[in-house]
Amino acid sequence: MKKTSLLITGIIGLMLLTLTTPAFAAEKERTITGEGKCAKCALHETEKCQTVIQVEKNGKKTSYYLAQNDVSKAFHENVCKESKKVTATGTVKNEDGKKVMTVTKIDLAK
Repeated sequence: MKKTSLLITGIIGLMLLTLTTPAFAAEKERTITGEGKCAKCALHETEKCQTVIQVEKNGKKTSYYLAQNDVSKAFHENVCKESKKVTATGTVKNEDGKKVMTVTKIDLAK
């Protein structure tokens, strides 16, 4: 009985590890460079100002909406009235069909 319960516990542990590993892999930090714009003022997509970084790769444009945190709020004034090239580092996840990036660092590109 003891061996059986130990075996079952081990199998369940391996299954949980297998299922949760892809979720942790999705949280890997990435760096992107693209055109920083305001979702309200430049793109007319939102009710409130929000920074969006549009990246073009292989002729396809992808928009990354920056999650509202201290880093993105402090940087927003740089791109609110005019678009500028920016480089941002953070984690990306999909929310409601949009790519949302939680930035840890963002600067004007050189």
